[in-house]
Amino acid sequence: MRYSFDADVLIYAAIPDHPQGVRVLNLLQNVKPENLFGSVMLLPELLSKPLRLGYTDEIKVLQSFLLALQLEPMTEAIAFGAAQLGAIYKLKPADAVHLATAVHVGADAFITNNRKDFDRSSVQELEIIFPENLP
Repeated sequence: MRYSFDADVLIYAAIPDHPQGVRVLNLLQNVKPENLFGSVMLLPELLSKPLRLGYTDEIKVLQSFLLALQLEPMTEAIAFGAAQLGAIYKLKPADAVHLATAVHVGADAFITNNRKDFDRSSVQELEIIFPENLP
């Protein structure tokens, strides 16, 4: 199975013993790297605050997660897909880019805890998985 990630779940995984983060971390450690994806937009979403606050340990952990993912650049095709998906599902641009990236790479599932914007029953392009539903 191919997975793509939203920023929120990677932040959970960086917190030691976080109940949802443990499940995400398990997935990151047990799935082959060629099946783990994310948008390059994860870089500023994950690293801006820790860089600003000088949280070097958190930066190292988050960077290790980013290195485990195949980060996809923001291409014109992904941007157009984001515009379409954003219109269909009423998503903010960053959320639409993450979903469009997942669809573009052929992910089977998008891992997120953003229940407000990603309704598991309405998104048709791929499976939406919340952390508590991970093994």
